[in-house]
Amino acid sequence: MKFLNLFGRLKSIVIGMVHVKALPGTPLSRSTVPELIDTACREAEIYSDAGVDGLIIENMHDLPYTLSVGPEVCTCMTAVCSAVRLTCPSLPLGVQILSAANHQALAVALASGLDFIRAEGFVFSHVADEGLLNACAGDLLRYRRAIAAEHIQIFTDIKKKHCSHAVTSDVSVVETAKAAEFFLSDGVVLTGTATGEEANPGELREVAQSVRIPVLIGSGVTHDNVEHYLDASAMIIGSYFKRGGYWANAVDPERVKRFMGKMHELRL
Repeated sequence: MKFLNLFGRLKSIVIGMVHVKALPGTPLSRSTVPELIDTACREAEIYSDAGVDGLIIENMHDLPYTLSVGPEVCTCMTAVCSAVRLTCPSLPLGVQILSAANHQALAVALASGLDFIRAEGFVFSHVADEGLLNACAGDLLRYRRAIAAEHIQIFTDIKKKHCSHAVTSDVSVVETAKAAEFFLSDGVVLTGTATGEEANPGELREVAQSVRIPVLIGSGVTHDNVEHYLDASAMIIGSYFKRGGYWANAVDPERVKRFMGKMHELRL
């Protein structure tokens, strides 16, 4: 299994989030590209030193998100991701480019030597706060094949946070996961309703029992509730690892060390 080969285990992987500061051309941009790179690499080092199992690099400060991601975002993310790869040469690394810039994320991952991407809108179109996210599995996997990037895994959100799923309310989360598996997703990501909100442990159990691909938790994991998610293939953690538990703040080294200390005990 590709997931096992990448992470070395099948459950309870911890993936930290590197939220790159606002990129050039976005409303909140205040930093030069070298400053963006330096900040991202410092945070990556904090995570690596604390013993996390992997990282995702994401442009989450690029508010408000757009479905028309420009070339400046892709080039700057490539520069940041390449620098983080040099900083953490042996750590599994992924990238997500908001919003739903999945083709661009694959191209960035290929150019930067990354291992996976997190993709939005893989199956079942839905309405997000930035607009309509159309299902992209067919086009995305053909693009991966075309650019010879099939070694890059694609972990796909289902019933994604910050979205309305009224149009597909008759399709359960289990059915959505099965559809993603059928459409060759490398793993599905479950989330709460918003950034930092807890995912439903019951949904984790139901989905994990229904598909044969990895099931990842994409929001809401903390030091206090991690026991509910140990059966997940991986836990993607951003907000909890930040100062004050707020996603936009800097990474808090003590929070990361404390969490990973608990994880080492739970894994025994």
